[in-house]
Amino acid sequence: MRALLQRVSHASVATGGQTIGQCGPGLLILVCAMQGDTEAEAGRLAAKIAKLRIFTDEAGKMNRSILDIGGSALVISQFTLAADTSRGNRPGFSGAAAPDVGRHLYARFAELIAEQGIATETGEFGADMQVSLLNDGPVTIWMES
Repeated sequence: MRALLQRVSHASVATGGQTIGQCGPGLLILVCAMQGDTEAEAGRLAAKIAKLRIFTDEAGKMNRSILDIGGSALVISQFTLAADTSRGNRPGFSGAAAPDVGRHLYARFAELIAEQGIATETGEFGADMQVSLLNDGPVTIWMES
């Protein structure tokens, strides 16, 4: 699985003009299931993200996790993280998991983040969504399981 983490002051996602998910201080997590991924990869990625020390402590050092700060997460599926731009000018997405597998692993990943003790909301798999965020730092981190 691939994830792009953005440390945010707040973030929200809307579809059809309606806000369907949001978070306060914490993480906006864009996630993509890749071909061959299983729930094991989703579990490893969720556990790593929960413990990742990318929030500042009293000394201004990135030394605290989302759990340490009591932060929340907004998890959004984004198959474009599978983009292959190595040939031509149009990205290819054949490395992404099939939609039924992607939907399952996205939902399971969000559940696993919540099971870590993080308040979690989600977008809508496969929907045209509008994402708003206030990036904090900015801190943006790419991860793969």
